[in-house]
Amino acid sequence: MGDNRGFLPGGPSNSNEVPPSLTGNSASHGGAPSRRLWWLMISLNIFVLLAGQTAAMLLGRFYYDQGGNSKWMATLVQTIGFPFLFIALLFFPRSTTSSSPSSPLLHLSLIYLVLGLIIAGDNLMYSYGLLYLPVSTYSLICASQLAFNSVFSYFINSQKFTALIFNSVVLLTFSAALLGVNEDSDGSSNLSRKYYVLGFVLTLGASATYSLILSLMQLSFEKVIKRETFSAALDMQIYTALVAACASVIGLFASGEWTGLKGEMEGFKSGKVSYILTLVGTAVSWQVASIGVVGLVFVVSSLFSNVISTLALPVIPVFALIFFKDTMGGVKVIAMLIAIWGFASYVYQHYLNDLKGKRDAEENRRDVSQDQSDDLITSTMVGGHDTTHMHEPEMTIFVKEVQGIIVAIEE
Repeated sequence: MGDNRGFLPGGPSNSNEVPPSLTGNSASHGGAPSRRLWWLMISLNIFVLLAGQTAAMLLGRFYYDQGGNSKWMATLVQTIGFPFLFIALLFFPRSTTSSSPSSPLLHLSLIYLVLGLIIAGDNLMYSYGLLYLPVSTYSLICASQLAFNSVFSYFINSQKFTALIFNSVVLLTFSAALLGVNEDSDGSSNLSRKYYVLGFVLTLGASATYSLILSLMQLSFEKVIKRETFSAALDMQIYTALVAACASVIGLFASGEWTGLKGEMEGFKSGKVSYILTLVGTAVSWQVASIGVVGLVFVVSSLFSNVISTLALPVIPVFALIFFKDTMGGVKVIAMLIAIWGFASYVYQHYLNDLKGKRDAEENRRDVSQDQSDDLITSTMVGGHDTTHMHEPEMTIFVKEVQGIIVAIEE
């Protein structure tokens, strides 16, 4: 898998929260439409993430299968497409009326620099893993990122877990593991044990590092950047990708791999044009996926984004069946269904959170209205006499009138 898949911002530190920028703070400000917008954004970001990630992974496998062998080039294409993200800024321009104070430029620069360098190293580990391991084993190890993310989110982002969320994590991880065990049984790997162990360790380390990056970026948004805007999220993605791309270019030249790129292109099985299109398509696909990742972490949480990223692991064999004529056995179908079950479990948890948020907002509105009525009743004098000395019918009429005024004011 691997990649720039999530070099994203923060979002609510609690997966049970709905961002105030989307839900609104009161019923009078259109809470229902805002919640519908929230779910629409989630659905759109999920589609973008899965489509981009699936295309990028298939193209990455195509690159190696057709004769590509440069690890630094495979690393570079994961972030070199960052200028593509400027298109997204056309639809989400930077706000000039934000009340949040701007973060010091030095602090932002240090964050982008450090995270960008970590991202470059993480992408390189993924590139080695994809080269040295069968796709099945690679997917199995990548699924461990959910376990790492759970730990980092708990300690760094105060992430809360429910039974449904835990169930989703277990199911998605088991789905990828089932797929890996099934493909391993086909005996598709002829690598020596030395390279197998190296690929295993690097992929495992990359999965842990990837999860740490998600949590650190979320923490950066909450503690330093403090701007809940999509453009701020894209800034994080763009500048960290810029740093990672520069580091990858340096690695490409420092390693000497650049000297073999011409021969690699000429020896590409499907031709020179296909070689260039493969690299360009991979770069663009990762950036398309990154937009979805950024959106999900911003709108929901890093854990949710990681769960959706893992969902693509058992789905990819379907596309491999279409484009590469791979076999689609019964175990792969079961793995895909388990992944969908886990995904549905997680979405259902957020649906329950949404319903609870609606009920809490309505109860708070009624409590405020009742408190205002009681305060007005006890403090208002009618005809120079305390309202407590009214007859019961008069009191009832008066209470209804006061409540009617309060409702009119709220509307």
